[in-house]
Amino acid sequence: MILQNQNIILGVCGSIAAYKSPDIVRRLQDLGACVKVVLSPSGEKFVSKLCLETVSKNIVFCDLWTGEMEHISLAKWADIILIAPISANTLAKFAGGIADNLLTNIILATKAQIIISPAMNAEMLNNIATQENLKTLKNRGVKIIQSDNGIQACGDIGEGRMSEPQNIAESVADLTQQTKLNGKKIVITLGATIEKIDPVRYISNFSSGKMGVAIANSCIFMGAKVTVIYGNISVELPQKSTNIQALSADEMLDRSLKNVDDCDIFIAVAAVADFKVVSVMENKITKSDKLTLNLEKTVDILATISAATTTKNRPFCVGFAAQTTDLIKNAKNKLLNKNLDMIIANDVSGTDTGFGVDENEVIVITNSQEAKIAKDSKQKIANQIMKIIENQYAN
Repeated sequence: MILQNQNIILGVCGSIAAYKSPDIVRRLQDLGACVKVVLSPSGEKFVSKLCLETVSKNIVFCDLWTGEMEHISLAKWADIILIAPISANTLAKFAGGIADNLLTNIILATKAQIIISPAMNAEMLNNIATQENLKTLKNRGVKIIQSDNGIQACGDIGEGRMSEPQNIAESVADLTQQTKLNGKKIVITLGATIEKIDPVRYISNFSSGKMGVAIANSCIFMGAKVTVIYGNISVELPQKSTNIQALSADEMLDRSLKNVDDCDIFIAVAAVADFKVVSVMENKITKSDKLTLNLEKTVDILATISAATTTKNRPFCVGFAAQTTDLIKNAKNKLLNKNLDMIIANDVSGTDTGFGVDENEVIVITNSQEAKIAKDSKQKIANQIMKIIENQYAN
């Protein structure tokens, strides 16, 4: 289980179980999540801001209006909103659409998956109003982590104890990883290839590997077994993938062929240099040397993978087309000529999307459809791309 690079808001409500919240933060972080904590006004009475700030390494929000629209920015930032504990009062507000503090405003403004972990007296939990509220939220797609049975703070024994932090963190991972890619093997190439000219010079490009790593993180989050074959990069690789370096196009093809036979999906995000020198110089070229570079085309990794495997073993093949002109036309030509199942087209002629930057906007193209994904962070773009791939692969 992993929550690598997932942005999670932990909402903490007024319940004695709030003392477990710092441990929940730690458990979520252990699974790779980035966590911000939002205290309800009554939640702040049960657990200190200082305690939560110490473990979350993020600002703890509790006041709604501080000069900025926190409820909107946080609602957009979150991939998952976990409310643990959620009290009977906040549960009722959530079901009724009441927004009278920062947490309840975020709930109304977000498109993120919401997960709740109730904590209250057994009689309060079993009250018909509370049960109706839980039923209403479940019908809206809210995921519910069931309460435990046991001795409660008031001395009663019964259901209503909040589940333990480790179980809550694992439940969040389980509830958000039930995808059609769970257990599938995905091979991803990323970064820039390097073609040597002499011992100190090479032909390459500006690819940083950011988009490829974002794709890998999304695949990992969806439960896939990921192998990353990477060239020259300036970004940290996922820890939960098998990472294999391949600097030149020939090396990348060799590593890809060795790993693709039993894979389900092959995603070529790498920016492969189009040309290499015919003969690499043994010694460093000096300024006094006459220099003529004889170039030849590098291997087409994606086309080779798509053609080299049998129909039975052929993976679902996805390519990326970074273009500066005729974006759709060139992407469609690559889709056809390389016999791909899907291609992701992006314009790299500007300075705010494409190579090296943190945001992107793309067009996903198949033989039957085009879908534009508006400008956003590369991780958010990757998540949307993988949802489309999941649907196309499953069909």
